[in-house]
Amino acid sequence: MNQYGRQKLLVIKPGQTRYQDAWELQKKLVALRYQEKIPDSLILTEHKPVITMGRGTSKKNLLVSSEELRKRHIDLYEIERGGDITFHGPGQAVIYPIINLESRGRDLHKYLRSMEHLIIAIFHELGLEADTKPGMTGVWVDNKKVAAIGVAVSKWVAYHGAALNISPQLEYFDLIIPCGITQYAVGSLKSILGKDIDMERIYKIIAEKYCQMFEYEIEPVVDLQVFLTKLEVAKYSKD
Repeated sequence: MNQYGRQKLLVIKPGQTRYQDAWELQKKLVALRYQEKIPDSLILTEHKPVITMGRGTSKKNLLVSSEELRKRHIDLYEIERGGDITFHGPGQAVIYPIINLESRGRDLHKYLRSMEHLIIAIFHELGLEADTKPGMTGVWVDNKKVAAIGVAVSKWVAYHGAALNISPQLEYFDLIIPCGITQYAVGSLKSILGKDIDMERIYKIIAEKYCQMFEYEIEPVVDLQVFLTKLEVAKYSKD
């Protein structure tokens, strides 16, 4: 319980986004969360093709030039999340929780493990047995990495998050050494199951499992721009 009564989770689905736009949205929500103007939030999106390089990235894990990326219309960003290099694109469900860890013991390691458990539960709902690998962050199915995780924290508000490979074009991952891992290939639900899975169904499962695991009640944001405009003039209220 908190000042909002029952613990709410704002669920924001902006559709397919440019990475820059989603990144800026995250930072805006982080500031609002720290100021207690909003409760914890969850952004669910797909990105246009982009490669991101976290704080732990070795430059040798990018296998093509910036010029080649421009030719392929793939954006490239160096960002503040933990972890190494990864790819995001259509067919990938990206999860960005904006979570205040003050009430969760300021334990980032525990939070990362909770994110892994969440993704395992999501895949289990889809009939897949997923697991983790000792000493590595992420989730695997049949020894293929199907989900990457990388987070950042500002004043104990966590952001960035996880990417689940539903049906992305796996050829994009040949442009990098994903997360710096060479011993395991990247996979997707489509390559494993041999069929497409509706992204809206994935988003629904993600939101439901997230609320179950972290004890929230969903409060959907129907119109993001209206929501953000209102926050400019008044604090968030459950009323």
